[in-house]
Amino acid sequence: MSRQFKLKSPYQPAGDQAIKQLTAGLKKGLDKQTLLGVTGSGKTFTMASVIQNIQKPALVISHNKTLAAQLTEEFREFFPDNAVEYFVSYYDYYQPEAYIARTDTYIAKDASINDEVDRLRHSALASVLTRPDVIIVASVSCIYGLGNPQEYFDQKLLVKIGDSYPRPDLLKKLTSLHYARNDMNLRRGTFRVRGDIIDIYPASEERLIRIESFGPAIESLTYLDPLTGEVLDRPRQALIFPATFFITDQAKNQLVISSIRRELKTRLAKFKKRHKLLEAQRLEQRVNYDLAMIQELGYVSGIENYSRYFDGRSKDEPPFTLLDYFHHHYGPDGFLTIIDESHMTVPQIGAMSGGDSARKDNLIRYGWRLPSARDNRPLKFPEFEDRIGSTIFVSATPGDYEQNTSRRTVEQIIRPTGLLDPTIDIKPLTHQIDSVMDAIKDRIAKQQRVLVTTLTKRMAEELSSYLIETGTKAAYIHADVATLDRLTILRDLRAGKYDVLVGINLLREGLDLPEVSLVAIMDADKEGYLRSTRALIQNMGRAARHLDGHVIMYADIITGSMRAAIDETNRRRAIQAKHNQQHHITPQTITKAIRDTRLSGHTHKTHQPLSIDDIPDSEKDHAIKTLTQKMDISAKNLDFESAAEYRDLIQQLKKP
Repeated sequence: MSRQFKLKSPYQPAGDQAIKQLTAGLKKGLDKQTLLGVTGSGKTFTMASVIQNIQKPALVISHNKTLAAQLTEEFREFFPDNAVEYFVSYYDYYQPEAYIARTDTYIAKDASINDEVDRLRHSALASVLTRPDVIIVASVSCIYGLGNPQEYFDQKLLVKIGDSYPRPDLLKKLTSLHYARNDMNLRRGTFRVRGDIIDIYPASEERLIRIESFGPAIESLTYLDPLTGEVLDRPRQALIFPATFFITDQAKNQLVISSIRRELKTRLAKFKKRHKLLEAQRLEQRVNYDLAMIQELGYVSGIENYSRYFDGRSKDEPPFTLLDYFHHHYGPDGFLTIIDESHMTVPQIGAMSGGDSARKDNLIRYGWRLPSARDNRPLKFPEFEDRIGSTIFVSATPGDYEQNTSRRTVEQIIRPTGLLDPTIDIKPLTHQIDSVMDAIKDRIAKQQRVLVTTLTKRMAEELSSYLIETGTKAAYIHADVATLDRLTILRDLRAGKYDVLVGINLLREGLDLPEVSLVAIMDADKEGYLRSTRALIQNMGRAARHLDGHVIMYADIITGSMRAAIDETNRRRAIQAKHNQQHHITPQTITKAIRDTRLSGHTHKTHQPLSIDDIPDSEKDHAIKTLTQKMDISAKNLDFESAAEYRDLIQQLKKP
């Protein structure tokens, strides 16, 4: 296991001034810096180089799950021997608990958890707490509450060959970590027992850990492929972290329950004093049920609403988040924070706590939750600022906050390929659909890709349907598409399965699509958030990775935002052209390998692709069960191609 960051890449920057300046700024103690980098200038490589130079763990925050996934893949290529993890919300669908007083409607919490993303979150926490060479790429979910990092770390199970660990004690410990025994269908967060062998499927792993004992002594430890049973590693020791983020010492549960009962008693007295008997009855029934579940099982759906007590926090004290895990293990000055596309990410972080507070206040007022539920919340922006330490903001269009707080702004406008910012045409709104169709046909004939941005979801859907009806290979990407499926769509665009991608604002920031040569901006003169100067510059930047990069703005007037965006693009083109002329550089389209979009762990993927013949007869029943589970998950996520592949494997395994 490497203990230092070692960047591996054939890529060389056009000039390393940005890298040197940012590194020097960090060494001088500049707490906030901004990297103003244009699309295709190698901002990710610059970030990676800075991380290598300062040799500190890094938290990279993106406002968008898709962009976070792409950054994860890029950092994994740069640091193949280090821990690069992906930490985003694990919900494919999430309906928060809410109460609408006007219609007396209570909406229970409803969620669909993506099992693979949940594993990646567990893997991220385990890496933060066990490795100094870790990069976590996270969405803004990193400001939402997790369990106490000290409790999470202290409750871990460490087993070593030669240790004496009686089996009853070992099984009891696994149960306290919320691992469930399942001898028939082993899956993440469960364990099975067969004689002197215990197989555990850790919450953070893609592999099993097998513990073999002779009496109380641990004789051997083995990491196994869960499908084939292939031996992947034989460690001297193994570390197993809890199966859930909210973990507490069982001895503390009674103290926690007593504290919650005291708050319940106080709250019920207030309701009864105000003659709010319905609210009092509702609250008493809800809390008593939750406490009974916690007492019997150690867990209940909605346990996060009592997190203040489990974490040992005071009223109004902020929750523990991923940032606290960094602080806990590395100290406030021991890690680097990088905020990607900061003009979008910073405002999003700042807006989180307000909406959450309004929803919670309604639940508390009408007796659905105790007042302490307010403390299960995202960080407020000042709290976030206190936790990020040394920070680099990265954006082609930095926002006001970055400009006002950064002690240094470093420009990275020159691209190593010599590419210029795209050329721009303005065309009238009349017949814009026919015009964009002609432009698309021209680009398809050249085997190039096209992005089309619209103002409304309805227009995006209708345009996408129209393109498909005319025989164009088109797709529509939007917020309802599952996190990992978005990556598949983007990969398919690059691979040529689609020629056109239509969307609203999901197409703007950070999409690394070098095959795209044309960006069409519909209704460009409709001033507003989606057609602001920053938004337009970001939209146009999607065509900046191709030699034939071009932008068409459909507009009847040139707005102030359009003029500012066009002027800034022309300013950058002039600087880039002058640099090319001085250094005799001929612009070249960026070429980049099409990556596998599956964000699976890479540190132990040493075995060959699965073959049915590799599975021993003794493991076939287990393999069928595992494949059936994967098939069901794929079908649930509408990934029917993968589901069909799993089905075919299952049928082959069932053959005599």
